[in-house]
Amino acid sequence: MFALGVSATVAHLQADTPKALAASTQQIVANPPLGSLPYPPSRLPRPTPSPTAAPSTPSTHAGATTAAPAPRPRPAPPPSIVVRSTQQVLINQDRARHGLAPLTWNSCLYNVALANARRMAAAEVMSHANGVYQDLACGIGRQSGENVGYYSAGVNDSLLNTDFMNSAEHRANILGPYRYVATAWAVGANGYGYIAVEFD
Repeated sequence: MFALGVSATVAHLQADTPKALAASTQQIVANPPLGSLPYPPSRLPRPTPSPTAAPSTPSTHAGATTAAPAPRPRPAPPPSIVVRSTQQVLINQDRARHGLAPLTWNSCLYNVALANARRMAAAEVMSHANGVYQDLACGIGRQSGENVGYYSAGVNDSLLNTDFMNSAEHRANILGPYRYVATAWAVGANGYGYIAVEFD
C-alpha cells in the first residue's frame, strides 16, 4: 500500500500498491517565529567606493600609455557534492536529466529527516510535522521542501523515487531551487518503511 500527501496537510491517495507519499514546501518571505534565528538575514549595505583622484598616466614621446586592467577574480569553484544515500543519488539523477545542478548532503537536514522518519515509524502514520520549518532552522537557505512516504514492504528507494517523480508536488520539490538535501528511512513495528526527504 502507498499514499501521497500534498502540501502541509496530508492527503492520502490510496491505490492498489502498498506505498504512500506526501509533499510540503515552504518559502519564507517574512520573519517567521523561529526563536532567535536571523530570518531574513540582516542585509548590509554594499560599500561604496570612496572618491579618489584619477591616477596619472605616464607619457612617452610615442604617445600616452594606459595601465592594463586588473585581472578578474576567478569565480569560486562549486562545492563538491557529498552523497550519503541512495535516494539522494536518484534525486540527483532526476535533476541531471532536467539540466539542474545536483544537491549536496547536509547533516542538519539529515537530523530533521531522521527524526521525521522515526516519528512516522513509531506512530505508524505518514505525516508532516513542521519539517519545512525545521529545515529552515538549519540556517542554510530561505526556501525548504519535504517529501515523505511509506512502503508497506520496507525500504525501497527506487520505487519511492519513481512515485515521487510521478507526483507533481513531489517532483516540484525534487526539481526545486534547492542546494541541499538529506534523506532517512525508518522501519516501523508494522514492517512499513517510512522515508523523509528534506530540501533546502
